[in-house]
Amino acid sequence: MNTLFDKIWDRHVVQSIDDGPQQLYIDRLYCHEVTSPQAFDGLRRRGLPCFRPGQIVCMPDHNTPTHDQDKPIEDPVSRRQVETLARNAAEFGLTHWGMMSPDNGIIHVVGPEKGLSLPGMTIVCGDSHTSTHGAVGAVAFGIGTSEVEMVMASQCILQQKPKSMRITIDGTLGKGVTAKDVALYLMSRLTTSGATGYFVEYAGSVVRNMSMEGRLTLCNLSIEMGARGGFVAPDAVTFDYVKGKPYAPKEADWDKAVSYWRTLQSGPDAVFDKELTFKAEDIDPRITYGTNPGMGIGITEHIPEKGDANFEKALKYMGFKPGQRLLGVPVDYVFLGACTNGRIEDFRAFASIVKGRRKADGIVAWLVPGSWAVERQLREEGLDAVLTEAGFEIRQPGCSACLGMNDDKVPAGKLCVSTSNRNFEGRQGPGARTLLASPLVAAAAAVTGVITDPREMI
Repeated sequence: MNTLFDKIWDRHVVQSIDDGPQQLYIDRLYCHEVTSPQAFDGLRRRGLPCFRPGQIVCMPDHNTPTHDQDKPIEDPVSRRQVETLARNAAEFGLTHWGMMSPDNGIIHVVGPEKGLSLPGMTIVCGDSHTSTHGAVGAVAFGIGTSEVEMVMASQCILQQKPKSMRITIDGTLGKGVTAKDVALYLMSRLTTSGATGYFVEYAGSVVRNMSMEGRLTLCNLSIEMGARGGFVAPDAVTFDYVKGKPYAPKEADWDKAVSYWRTLQSGPDAVFDKELTFKAEDIDPRITYGTNPGMGIGITEHIPEKGDANFEKALKYMGFKPGQRLLGVPVDYVFLGACTNGRIEDFRAFASIVKGRRKADGIVAWLVPGSWAVERQLREEGLDAVLTEAGFEIRQPGCSACLGMNDDKVPAGKLCVSTSNRNFEGRQGPGARTLLASPLVAAAAAVTGVITDPREMI
């Protein structure tokens, strides 16, 4: 019996080339300002329109500042990229949600929250973390700029079909353990290349019990294991999340859609190319110590005594030593946000730790909602008051300090506990040192000023 990945992929195959790739139909293309300009220029050179403009949604997120968005962007490169996307979307008749639009935000946050990403879809974007959308039960993956042009022109893409992997996590997560910790644990076990060439289906009681926000975080980080993408089979959690979203099916169409979505399961006899199983009780709150997301430990553990060829170089860059314990290490910056942890559940978690406490002196904290919808919801729930009383400021939506493409850069040598997805050298700014962690670990560091086990504060 076919896996769920087979069911969705095969249903979208237009034609197969002998000993070559398959032509895959794409249901949704997302475009941001960084990887789309050359694609639009390619269409112009060939005199082509977008084949199905109604299935393309554009918004800036990487280069947008997280303050004074009602004013012109000061950085000329960022301003040009954001303005170019707006012009291209207008010229080609595409939906565009620019800065200050109530619909704007990080594209991988907005897509699911608007119901633009739905079960059974194929979804692409010129961004590796497109795997996020797999949480709704879609086959979603990042593509290159030339492939963005291909989808714009034909609503199809040429792809080699990846292999299938199922990762099952059973049991009950302990206190203070989040979906981010599950992902960081998997990356430490599989390494950053352990899932290369695979599409990963996440299964097991831990995944079934995750909220949609948790699943979005888990699928977001699939790419960091080398996977082409990751997804979760749709279930009641999915349907409850999607129902009522602006672009979700309505009334009779909803019933018809759910009837189909219920078939989107891997059968009991489905055969995967690879299967892995993990136990929830083995997972503690996590933090990284090196310069790739797979270099992580439990919050109370020690850095390993030795590692691969990159180990010594990474520790030298980070300023750590083999065997060192990270608890109590002073922190300079804390970042809550990104397409990994910029959703309402992440702000609730952060606020649950800082409530009744104060931001530590000397800590610079950037709290950045993943969308204007998240920003509105946290204010409706009174989380803004909790955070402000604790000495924090809520910034405007955008990718922010996830990557050094806007004003929110961590200075050289400074140590940042970050809820984002990558801790590469210079990822958050030239010379910046990044520790990946969950919103709970980030919040604990923000109020103590040092790396702290959040379980002591829950």
